[in-house]
Amino acid sequence: MSTITISQENSTAAPRVLLSDFEYRRVDVEGVPISCAIRGSGPPVLLLHGYPENHLAWRHVAPVLAENHTVVVADLRGYGNSGKPAPDAAGVAYSKRSMARDQVGLMRQLGFGQFQLAAHDRGARVAHRLVLDHPGSVTRLAILDIVPAQQSLRNLTLAFARGNYFWFFLAAGAGVPERLVAADPDYWIRTLAGQLLGKGASIEPAVMADYVRCFSDPETIAGSCADFRSMVGIDLAHDEETSAAGQKIECPLLVLWGTQSMGGTGTEPLSIWQQYAPDLRGHALPTGHFLPEEAPDLVSAALRDFLD
Repeated sequence: MSTITISQENSTAAPRVLLSDFEYRRVDVEGVPISCAIRGSGPPVLLLHGYPENHLAWRHVAPVLAENHTVVVADLRGYGNSGKPAPDAAGVAYSKRSMARDQVGLMRQLGFGQFQLAAHDRGARVAHRLVLDHPGSVTRLAILDIVPAQQSLRNLTLAFARGNYFWFFLAAGAGVPERLVAADPDYWIRTLAGQLLGKGASIEPAVMADYVRCFSDPETIAGSCADFRSMVGIDLAHDEETSAAGQKIECPLLVLWGTQSMGGTGTEPLSIWQQYAPDLRGHALPTGHFLPEEAPDLVSAALRDFLD
């Protein structure tokens, strides 16, 4: 990983951190530019990040996987250096269905009709919708530190609400979260990340600065808030439709979670995911929420054992 200063339209931009030896591309997918970095050869693997991060969340894992795979690390729409469409009232622009279509389109344009997929947090929600909407595109799926939003929202507990208060804050309307996050994005990103990290864990200053850089852009703030609004709106409707139709994840699924994250809420991820995927395996790691950043060696080993 190297730190390189590049020109930015945003005058508040900090030096940007890039993945060493990865080729950066910005691919237009149905009018939305998707930023990605590519390295390696072999079976293709797509890695998707969570909130409030970008593709750098995989900075320690991606190079390891690239020893035996073609690794594509992408920024979700609304995040990082990908395009940021204006949010719409219906929530379509930031529905997981739309965000999943971006990533399928990206991989197809890169020449990969089928691929393996590992995703964390928001990216994992996109990945879940992707395998449902595009069956056959993904041959193996790894989900990190989430359970289906449908499950969480329909069975809300006090412990979960306390630990995930930002879900409901960011989904609020009338421009409230946009205005408050924009008032001090540095404080918001660092404080939220600090609350979700495991005991004694940290994120390198240069990487954290890049996360803050992205959230110094009002379009990133707007897009990410729209992402959360869609989760409690149109995404939930799509999930209910899928469940009613009896549709499940067809490919093998690996679930990883942090003992200091979901382990503290009484959630049993495997028992929940069994309702959504017949071919399932997984285990907990001794981390908080940010598994690829807190325990990259353990995540890399688990993925290398699971992926083709």
